[in-house]
Amino acid sequence: MKTICLYFEMHQNIHLKRYRFFNIGSDHYYYDDYENERSIVETANNSYIPALNTLIEMADENNGAFKCAISLSGCSIELLETHAPQVIGLLIKLVKTGCCEIVAEPYSHGLASLGSESAFRAEVKHLCEKVEGLFGVKPTVFRNSCSIYSDDIGRIVYEMGFKAMLTEGAKHVLGWKSPHFVYNCTQAPSLKLLLRDNRLSEDISFRFADYNWSEYPLMADKYMDWIAQLPEDEKLVNLFMELCALGIFQPLSSNILDFFKALPGEAKKRDIKFATPSEVCKKMKSVGPINVTDPISWVDEERDLSPWLGNVMQQEAYEKLYSIADRVMVCNDRRLQQDWDYLQATNNFRFMSTKPGAENSYRGIYDTAYDAFTNYMNILGDYITRVNNLYPDLENEEISPLMMTIRNQEDEINRKDREIAHLQKTLELLKGNSKEKTSRTKTKKTPSKS
Repeated sequence: MKTICLYFEMHQNIHLKRYRFFNIGSDHYYYDDYENERSIVETANNSYIPALNTLIEMADENNGAFKCAISLSGCSIELLETHAPQVIGLLIKLVKTGCCEIVAEPYSHGLASLGSESAFRAEVKHLCEKVEGLFGVKPTVFRNSCSIYSDDIGRIVYEMGFKAMLTEGAKHVLGWKSPHFVYNCTQAPSLKLLLRDNRLSEDISFRFADYNWSEYPLMADKYMDWIAQLPEDEKLVNLFMELCALGIFQPLSSNILDFFKALPGEAKKRDIKFATPSEVCKKMKSVGPINVTDPISWVDEERDLSPWLGNVMQQEAYEKLYSIADRVMVCNDRRLQQDWDYLQATNNFRFMSTKPGAENSYRGIYDTAYDAFTNYMNILGDYITRVNNLYPDLENEEISPLMMTIRNQEDEINRKDREIAHLQKTLELLKGNSKEKTSRTKTKKTPSKS
């Protein structure tokens, strides 16, 4: 029996406003409130609300046979809470069906996993706390911003307590191997890896409504035939995409939602089932490690870091931002912490891309990559000054011991949490054994009727 693992990403960038060089030092508010409200409301109305209603309907109509997973960045949650709270309500309703798993990701949807391990850990912890408060669940599966993954990142993710991670089935990494198996991290063998089938995923998210595509129109029965016809030993198909694919990338007029609603029925006819990432990892064993020394992602043909770090402007902005990561980690200024989340978002670096074809891609308020770089660096200049002003007499060498103290405290808390969980399980086991022993004793003492 083949299994489909369906996952959706929800992320909306916090748009920056036009910020001139002469604003540095006098204006500490960096955001375009109008554009932020307009874009999230438009996305909610055209995609999130109809898509989530469809997923809830699919969960209700298929009696547990339909499953999916969703992750949300902290930036998205904040925008939705402010401008489209009905989306949060629909997500809560979907999770309560028992057919949707919430997957963790970095709060900012940024590049902290590459630039600062301490910032990365703090972001993931922040997101997990936010998710637990909203949905009452603690994520056990992780997916990095833009599916960025490497062996080093996998090790850190495992150390944070996650059982599995979602990433890209990049051809240059897989070679002759198939993404239709469960793999594991080289540095942390217990961390299972689920790899996206990029062709089958992008047939839906990018090509579904393309009149020039050789497979147009794509129907649910044909799509399920493709999956059913995969080699017999390839039991797992990971379909990962943005939720915006339903309504934005593929407009509602393309009947994308009708296509989705038909999938569970067509899957059942072919003995194909749906499962959440946790269910997949529980039932399927890893076939072996996969080596990823250089980070991969799910973006562009190269599936690497070039969309965000492919030119000197992006690299300079990235290095400047994460040069103050340790200082931000030890500050208690809530406004600075929030700005830190928003300035890290990957979109800020993507707008600076000069890759072939990038000139025609979405850049928000910017006309060119150089325009995006100049605006971002003006804002970053003001932000770095604000951070440094908190610690005018401290050098970086003096910040490091503070960070070490914080890490040691977190490690000690995590160790004690594990000890408490172990003792609770032991106590429950002892109670169970005691009850069973008492029950057997009572049975022996009860006289048999002649």
